[in-house]
Amino acid sequence: MKVFISADIEGVNSICDWSETEYGTQRYFEFKKQMTEEVKMAAQGAKNANATEILIKDAHDSALNLSIQDLPEYVKLHRGWGGGPCSMMGGLDETFDAVVYIGYHSPSRSNGNPLSHTLNTKIQHIKINGVIASEFDINSFYASYLNVPIAFLSGDEYMTELVQTVNKNIDVVATKTGVNGAVISKHPSITNKEILEGVEASLKKSNLKKNIVQLPKSFNVEVQYRNHQDAYNASFFPGCKLQGTDRVIFTFDNFYNVLVTLKFIL
Repeated sequence: MKVFISADIEGVNSICDWSETEYGTQRYFEFKKQMTEEVKMAAQGAKNANATEILIKDAHDSALNLSIQDLPEYVKLHRGWGGGPCSMMGGLDETFDAVVYIGYHSPSRSNGNPLSHTLNTKIQHIKINGVIASEFDINSFYASYLNVPIAFLSGDEYMTELVQTVNKNIDVVATKTGVNGAVISKHPSITNKEILEGVEASLKKSNLKKNIVQLPKSFNVEVQYRNHQDAYNASFFPGCKLQGTDRVIFTFDNFYNVLVTLKFIL
C-alpha cells in the first residue's frame, strides 16, 4: 500500500498566531517541532497499517519545514515547490492507494481557526460552485481527479466538521478548537496518539474507495482579492473574466484546468 501525506501547519495543535508559522520567528521552531511530531505519528500509523511506501509532502509556506533526519527511516520527504499546479499535493499520482492530511485548517472567511485562509492571504476567498473552498476541498478534488481516496485528516475542529459533510467515511482528529482569535487545545501528547491511531484505523478499512470525494461535473470558480488591482491583473489570464472590481470568475469541466488557472492568478 502506497500512502501520501500532505502536511500543513496552521491546523497543528495549539497554533493560533502567524508568528508561530513563519520561519525565523522565535516561536516558529517550537511549532515546527509539533508539526513534525504530528507527521511522524501519521507515518507510524500508516506503517502499522502495513503501508509499504510513504511519501510526505511538506506543504506549508516555503515547503522547507520538515527535516528528514527527524522523520522515520521508512518515509520519503518531498520538500520545496516543484512549480507544477498540484502545489500541496506535489508527488501524488495514480499509483497511490490513499491520502492523509495533517495540520489542515479552516477555509478563508470562517472563524474555525484564527489563521483561516485558502492558499494565500492576498485573497478574500475562492468559491467553487458558490461555496467557499478550503485547501482540503481543492486538494481532495485533485486526489479524486487521480482516483485516489482520502483516508484521514487532522486539523482544527471546524475543518474536521466540514470534511465529514463532504464525505462521512473520512476519519478525522481535531487538534484544537478555534475561539475567534484564540484556540483551545488538548495536550499534544493526546492528539499525537489520536493521529497515530486514527491514521492506522483509517487505512485498515476494507473499502477505501468509498472515501473518494465526488467531483462536480463542472467547476464555476470565483476568486475575490483583497486588492482590486490584483483582480484586474488576473482577469487577463485566458478564460478569466473580471467581475465587479475585485473578483475574477472562470469555468472549466476539467479540474486540472482549474488548478493551472489558480497557479497563475494567485
